[in-house]
Amino acid sequence: MASGANVKRMPTVTTRDAGEALWSGGALILVKTGSEQTDGAFSLVEHTAAPRYETPYHVHHREDELFYVLDGAIDRHYGENGEETVSAGPGDTVFLPRDVPHGFRVVSDDPCRMLIQLAPGGFEEFVVAAGEPASTMETPPPAEPDVNALVALGREYGLDILGPLPN
Repeated sequence: MASGANVKRMPTVTTRDAGEALWSGGALILVKTGSEQTDGAFSLVEHTAAPRYETPYHVHHREDELFYVLDGAIDRHYGENGEETVSAGPGDTVFLPRDVPHGFRVVSDDPCRMLIQLAPGGFEEFVVAAGEPASTMETPPPAEPDVNALVALGREYGLDILGPLPN
């Protein structure tokens, strides 16, 4: 990672459909702004997932997450055993501090599209390492991810996968 004292950062623009497109964990991810562009301060990804998509229950130890829902709706589960639930739809923002176990499920009949900001940056490198190149949402995602490989990779990025999303 470059140091802000040695590198002059310049403003950047990532257009609407631009960004590194990946299938990662069954969702379409566009890396809009990576930590290299922000000197590690944050990263921003666009996350699109099909109806009934769900993440595993997990916890980030390095970064806080901010979700801004553009389309669709999610139920966000959090807490030691997923006992707390919040629902979020278009225009809603959900903040999840590091070290809080969580996961989400798409509850809308249409895909859910969100902007996810991670601070500090760097977690987008996990998404890239775990993902496969993608072109569009219409292209079906690859086969189910290898959970054991994701668990091992997650440890390298300060992510613990705790198991399936609580019901």
